[in-house]
Amino acid sequence: MPLRRHPRLTACLPMALLLASPAVAATDPGEVDALFATVTEKAEALAARPHDPGTGALPEALRDLDYDTYRQIRFRPEAALWDDEGLFSVQLFHTGFLFESPVRLHTVDNGEVTALDFDAARFRYDDAAAGLPERDLSGAGHAGFRLHFPLNRAEYQDEFAVFLGASYFRLVGRGQGYGLSARGLAIDTALPRGEEFPAFREFWLVRPAPEATRMTVLALLDSPSLAGAYRFDIAPGRDIQVEVTARLFARRDVERLGVAPLTSMFAHGDTTPRAVDDHRPAVHDSDGLLVLTGGGEWIWRPLTNPRSLRVSSLLDHDPGGFGLAQRERDFDRYLDLEARYERRPSQWVEPLAPWGAGRVQLVEIPAPDETHDNIVAFWVSDTPLAAGEHRELRYRTHTFGAEPAAAAPARVIRTRQGWGGVPGDPSPPPRSRRHFMVDFAGGELEGLSPDQPVEAELSASRGEVHHLQARPLPQGRGWRASFRLDPDGRQPSDLRLRLSLHGEVISETWNHVWHPDEQR
Repeated sequence: MPLRRHPRLTACLPMALLLASPAVAATDPGEVDALFATVTEKAEALAARPHDPGTGALPEALRDLDYDTYRQIRFRPEAALWDDEGLFSVQLFHTGFLFESPVRLHTVDNGEVTALDFDAARFRYDDAAAGLPERDLSGAGHAGFRLHFPLNRAEYQDEFAVFLGASYFRLVGRGQGYGLSARGLAIDTALPRGEEFPAFREFWLVRPAPEATRMTVLALLDSPSLAGAYRFDIAPGRDIQVEVTARLFARRDVERLGVAPLTSMFAHGDTTPRAVDDHRPAVHDSDGLLVLTGGGEWIWRPLTNPRSLRVSSLLDHDPGGFGLAQRERDFDRYLDLEARYERRPSQWVEPLAPWGAGRVQLVEIPAPDETHDNIVAFWVSDTPLAAGEHRELRYRTHTFGAEPAAAAPARVIRTRQGWGGVPGDPSPPPRSRRHFMVDFAGGELEGLSPDQPVEAELSASRGEVHHLQARPLPQGRGWRASFRLDPDGRQPSDLRLRLSLHGEVISETWNHVWHPDEQR
């Protein structure tokens, strides 16, 4: 049944927003394909011209808004687009504060494209912002938009996707709270000359039929190095699924093209090797990078908050997928009543066409606290994108909880490390010796008798490892693999650990790089 406006809310709207809309008909898929072809032509033409950053376009009244004033500008829910019929609705973001470059928005209704102009009547201006509607806001435009759908209750449209700022978009599934972000593209991340942030400049919102459970958004992306046309086919549900097609056109050579980037935060947690002055045991939006290689190996790389910038690569060919995961789903692991980190979504990226040879790259940036996104993961092809070239990329990205549905092997549930000495030893080893304990659960370990010959397999790129063993955890809660590492001076050691039974691998691969300079 279509959702209807509340009569008390509609009474507050200006007459211009209450005009009856024509009967909604779905835009024909062929028309959407044709429109995407047009957006692709725009991107190709844009890449042939010098880049225009598009800054300084805001009206004077919005140029110097501070955070507190910007927070007093709120979209009126009763003014949501399409709220009068169907399952989807759209709310808009005001420009100002950090959002200095308006994006152009269009609606596509039964094949007809209509520009979505700024209208101050759609917003509420409170307290410090109360005087803004009296000033000249012509050309204010919009900063972005958010999509709504009845995820949790039939009578309420929940926010499930936000497109706001640069090429960022965030997804949140049923019962989840916002955490990590996706981006359209990452360019030259963690290179000495600085990162380039592409931005979506224009969007086309294709209105779904009233009974539709999927919708399409088209976007035009621009940056100094390239321009691109994007298509997002979005299906909300318990987990939000988005099929992405990106057609890129290079203005100049791109040194590091980061495909399907995910951005997150890790302040402290299991891998933190030093005491943290915080009552919360862990603070993070994601706790690990999960990769499915082209050869079918599952790899788990626990995240860290390093003392210096860390960039690592997992080489692969035609990967099965990768994602940033928040495996810890228990409130007791965080003890944070406000942030509720246990509800933060994980997100997976799965190629829909072969990506060839390349690497999943993980960037970990030092961060003093949780206000900084310091984790980035993306795919980088071994084939560079040169000036004048074009490339099409297709992939699916979706939210999930602790594990994506396809993950079958026993998984890492805990990583601990500390000094590798024995209390009371009259001749203790150096403080550089580390004792690692990695706990696995699920998969073939589920219900496995403690007398089964589970073995731990370990390799280290540097240093000496010893005391390797695998033992069952109490009450059938999994198995623990433990070992000690004597580092090779100050050189990092790339560690790979997995469990086997009767010669068959039964777990994902735990992959961690220990940097001795992280120890205090």
